[in-house]
Amino acid sequence: MSALVLGLRSFAPKLDRVLLAMLLAFGAVWLLRPAQALDSLRFVAESLVGVLPFVVVSVAVAAYARASGADSLIARAFTGRVAAMVFAAALFGAVSPFCSCGVIPVIAALLAMGVPVPAVMAFWLSSPIMDPSMFVLTLGTLGLEFAVYKTFAAVAIGLLGGFGTAAMLHAGWVQTPLRDGVGNGGCAGAKVRTPQAPVWRFWCDVGRRRVFARNALEAAVFLTKWLALAYFVESLLLAYVPGETIVSVLGGDGILPVVLATLVGVPAYLNGYAALPLISGLVGQGMAPSAGMAFLLAGGVTSIAAAMAVFALARLPVFLAYVGFALVGSFILGLGFGFVA
Repeated sequence: MSALVLGLRSFAPKLDRVLLAMLLAFGAVWLLRPAQALDSLRFVAESLVGVLPFVVVSVAVAAYARASGADSLIARAFTGRVAAMVFAAALFGAVSPFCSCGVIPVIAALLAMGVPVPAVMAFWLSSPIMDPSMFVLTLGTLGLEFAVYKTFAAVAIGLLGGFGTAAMLHAGWVQTPLRDGVGNGGCAGAKVRTPQAPVWRFWCDVGRRRVFARNALEAAVFLTKWLALAYFVESLLLAYVPGETIVSVLGGDGILPVVLATLVGVPAYLNGYAALPLISGLVGQGMAPSAGMAFLLAGGVTSIAAAMAVFALARLPVFLAYVGFALVGSFILGLGFGFVA
């Protein structure tokens, strides 16, 4: 028995947590409702096939950015006057290939380099909400209107945070943004400190072709496992959560559904890609589009994992500003989506 326990302990760290969650969830459903387990498996397969073209495009875009070195262009967004930097950082953040946690090392490097905090905050807030891959997948799962507005919202929240932070600095509320002992960003930060010209025709270099292949495989596995988990959860949601409940709690055109979706989006948000099919299913059951948008925006910036990383990196005033701008911006932009959707 002890040998078995030791074997499981040695194997557990190697098993992907998302895959483990899917296996445990599927096993539980299979034991309780075998017919539903098969229905859910069929739903996941059909959904993955439907979104496959968008996954392929998003994987190719992400891998190309890494292989060509295009992600090093981020450094060029942080030059000039503060107001210009805030605009550039918000715009660049909306198209940069960084998630809410992946952007943390870059932020550490920017702050350690002395880049003005307002510009960093603008990039920090806008980057996790949208990127080229996210745009493509949002287009495939929720439609053009959602994708375009979410991109606009990413820039708007970045601008709110950037200029809001500038006002805080002017009032003397923020002095030293980084906690003591925080490093300079590591490998991701090196791209900011020593930017190099992109090699657009990366396929001419063997090493860059390998980078493309490796990143494409990693992105494909990452997207597939998260989407599969999300579609599995969506299948259970459609099967066991009555549409009337969704409509009564998050439906309608009032302010309350948007407020609830903004607050719920923080702890309930799994992953930017996984959230898309979940919101698609909820909207199909009667969730207000404005509430769905607020959930995507708030969860994208302030998910529990990202918030913990920010808290570990920045001092309390910066952390509170980050959370505050994210929630306020998500609520305002989510509410605004109700007027255009």
